[in-house]
Amino acid sequence: MTAAPKASRTIHRLRLYVAGQSPRSMVALGNLNRLCRVHLGGQCRVEVVDLLEHPERAQRDQIIAIPTLVKRWPLPLLQVVGDLSDVAYVIAGLELPAVQGAS
Repeated sequence: MTAAPKASRTIHRLRLYVAGQSPRSMVALGNLNRLCRVHLGGQCRVEVVDLLEHPERAQRDQIIAIPTLVKRWPLPLLQVVGDLSDVAYVIAGLELPAVQGAS
C-alpha cells in the first residue's frame, strides 16, 4: 500500500524593505514573522532588504516608502506599506490566503 501524496502548499515569497534597525522596521519584521507563522502556516520565504546598506535597490525596485512588503510569489506582484500591524489589511492587500482557524 502506498501513502497518499501530500497536498502541495504554495510557498509565499515575500520581500521586506527596511531602513536598518529603526523601530518601525523592527516592528514590521516582527509582525511579518507572526503573520507568516500564524496566518500562512509558516509557508513563507522572507528576504529582508536593508536600504541603508543597499540604497540602489530603492530605485531599482521602485520602493518609495519603508517599510514596504512585496509579495513576489505567487503572482501577481503586490505590495503594502507600513509596519504590517493591520493583519487583515496585509492579507487583503497581498491577496494572501489565511490558514483556516488562524486567529
